[in-house]
Amino acid sequence: MNRYEELKEKIRRFNRERDWEQFHSPENLAKSVCIEAAELLECFQWDDDFDLNAVSEEMADVFTYLIDLADRLDVDLLEVTDRKMDKNALKYPVKKAKGKNTKYDRL
Repeated sequence: MNRYEELKEKIRRFNRERDWEQFHSPENLAKSVCIEAAELLECFQWDDDFDLNAVSEEMADVFTYLIDLADRLDVDLLEVTDRKMDKNALKYPVKKAKGKNTKYDRL
């Protein structure tokens, strides 16, 4: 079992032991991703002086909910991310996008 599968199983076990699966509909998990992402953003709210531990904790919360959501929807998160990166490479060719933050449809 690879590290990703081990982590997915750890999240499943954690939720199962607490009987939380009943609350983890795809909609609720998607909401939770957004809520935790907002808490991550809050770490940077007023300045660049952030607490790396707090940032790391919030990143882990976002990642945990994403893994749980992908699991609920039977989506291979690593595979879809790999495919998305291939699509992004086509949308943002190095020659056009290097050093720019322009959206792909305006390059």
